[in-house]
Amino acid sequence: MKTFFEGIQWIFENILFIPQNFFRKLELSSWFGANIFNWILMIVCAYYIVYWCKQLAIHQDNNEENQDTTAHSFLK
Repeated sequence: MKTFFEGIQWIFENILFIPQNFFRKLELSSWFGANIFNWILMIVCAYYIVYWCKQLAIHQDNNEENQDTTAHSFLK
């Protein structure tokens, strides 16, 4: 059983963490370069939050939104 868990450890440390090790070494020379993935993710999320809010406003203006206070029929 010990070799099984050591095998899992080896896979994670030597194969799956290669991108994280790259960004860890890159941080010593460029903080922005090491965090580029985070910046891209924040920009994408901010875009889709704005898009979602605009879509909610469009449905609100068209009176398509169901604003019934009971979510399910059994709550009536």
